[in-house]
Amino acid sequence: MSVQGNAVNSLTMPLRWGDMDAYGHANNTVYFRFYEEARMIWLTGLGFGNAEDPTGPVIIKTSATFLKELKHPATLVVETYAGKAGNTSLDTYHLLKDAETGEVYSEGYAKIVWMDKTTRKSTPLPESLRALAAK
Repeated sequence: MSVQGNAVNSLTMPLRWGDMDAYGHANNTVYFRFYEEARMIWLTGLGFGNAEDPTGPVIIKTSATFLKELKHPATLVVETYAGKAGNTSLDTYHLLKDAETGEVYSEGYAKIVWMDKTTRKSTPLPESLRALAAK
C-alpha cells in the first residue's frame, strides 16, 4: 500500500492503556478504530456523516499493514488521504504515526460507498468529495 499526496485531515489522539492486549501492545482492532475515528471526523468536518443525513458512507473494503508494534504510552497522529473516486465510491488511506518522531506504525485503507439510507442502495458520490480526490 502506498499513501501519496497531501493529507486532507490530521487527527492527534492518545493510545489508551485499555487499548493494550495480553501481549503488551495495541491490539490490531485498535488500529481500525483509529482509522474510523479520523475518517468520521474528516467527513463530519466536511458536512457529511451525520445520522440524520439521507445519504452517507458505508465501508465495503478495508485493510491495514502493521509496520511497527504500538505500545503505551504513545501519542498518535492519524493522517487521512482521499484517493481515487468512482461514481459512488471513494478510496481513503490512513497513516498512523508517532506524534513526536513521525515514525509510521501502520498504513490503512478503506473503500467507502455513498449510500441512500432509505433505499439502501449506492448513490452518486458528493461532488465535494470527488473534488478532493482530484487534487
